[in-house]
Amino acid sequence: MPLIQVKQTPGKTAEQKAELVRELTDAYTRVTGSTPESVWVTVEEVAPDSWSVGGRTLTARAAAARS
Repeated sequence: MPLIQVKQTPGKTAEQKAELVRELTDAYTRVTGSTPESVWVTVEEVAPDSWSVGGRTLTARAAAARS
């Protein structure tokens, strides 16, 4: 069973996440010929202060961008 994992910061609506899951499932099944029932998708929300790029959290990067 394929598993597609998405990690993102919070803020997307339930409707947006549902559409994302549908679109990822559709793309996977179209390319591989798998059935939709075999595709698992998880969406994990990571707080901006727990995600970093270049040694700085997203929270710190956003604060610096506003300054």
